[in-house]
Amino acid sequence: MRHLPHPPPPERSAEVRRLFAEEARSERPDLSTLCLLVGAEADGALDEAGLDAAQMELDRLAGQLPFRPGTPQAWAAALRDLLGGRYGFHGTAADYRRLESSLLHEVLRRRRGLPIMLSVVWMEVARRAGAPVYGVALPGHFVVGFGPEFGPEEERVLADPFDGGRVLTGNDAEVLVAGATGARLQPSMLEPAAPLDVVARILNNVRAWAAARPERSDVGLWAIELALLLPARPARLRYERARLLVQRGEFSAGAGELEAYAEVVEAVDEAAAELVRGEARAARAMLN
Repeated sequence: MRHLPHPPPPERSAEVRRLFAEEARSERPDLSTLCLLVGAEADGALDEAGLDAAQMELDRLAGQLPFRPGTPQAWAAALRDLLGGRYGFHGTAADYRRLESSLLHEVLRRRRGLPIMLSVVWMEVARRAGAPVYGVALPGHFVVGFGPEFGPEEERVLADPFDGGRVLTGNDAEVLVAGATGARLQPSMLEPAAPLDVVARILNNVRAWAAARPERSDVGLWAIELALLLPARPARLRYERARLLVQRGEFSAGAGELEAYAEVVEAVDEAAAELVRGEARAARAMLN
């Protein structure tokens, strides 16, 4: 039986984070590289050879697609037949309970994962084959779009990799959004998702997995710390990191982070800053 991934040693983690920050700040961040580096921070067994092997697997899968299928509908069908059909990539409810479902190298190995990670596989394989493809971050359920990113809606086709690449028709997208959030589908929800937004959402999923498992606060911490390396990050992540440090018993470090965050918040909300300082004092009191 395969055990949960174990984190890399500190020197490897530092190198992974350096590479992650460098890629995230590059002119055109590469989605597969960033996702694999998330995997390397989670799984100490994923070394440089493993990173290369995962990229090669994406290349291999792309090489098995028909040459230039043509229309967006034909591209969607080709990806569905290859990945969902021949290779059996899909997801189930049980995949939401596994950390591996958010790690690209494990999704490639198991051919199972969360909607967003299966969509990353679809996008990266399709992109390598020259398809007009992009991610669509529907609330609660990520899918893939084929066709011109900003062209007429009738020229675009959506597919659901979690459901084996099923092509969405009619009001399928509305049903997915309503089922996940109870909200109505808005046109803005169908806009292409930028690579860094996709990575941020993946890290949010990892943090949610860890939050439900207090004994794995180490996972929540590295997920927050990677998110803090992204160029556009919410300041509140610093607060979440500080509270997680306190939860882990690192009271002095957590208090220091809370105080630093309070300094930032004070400029816009003095009352909120004072509440955060109160948390810092409580954390320091735990040292006595």
